[in-house]
Amino acid sequence: MKPVLIKVHNQKELFINWDDNTVTKIELKKLRRFCPCATCAMNRENESKTYIPLFTSDQIKVLRIFEVGSYAIGITWNDGHNTGIYEFPYLNYIAKENDSL
Repeated sequence: MKPVLIKVHNQKELFINWDDNTVTKIELKKLRRFCPCATCAMNRENESKTYIPLFTSDQIKVLRIFEVGSYAIGITWNDGHNTGIYEFPYLNYIAKENDSL
């Protein structure tokens, strides 16, 4: 599946319209929490399972979404973080999973 349209709604959610006519919705705070970059993944591994990260409104504000090849998107967050590459299957995965990932 590939996205046909990706948009941020009210700086709270990411909406993705897929080429199979399905729609995925992900809260931006969840998207940021599960950033796939090496630094964020390591931070998640080092925290306990009950850890709940808190982000300021600046940290979950999206400045830019950009394509990474034909398989992913990158996001530049307001605080400058931009190293996470969100592959399309991963976006579907985190949209469907609860916050205990």
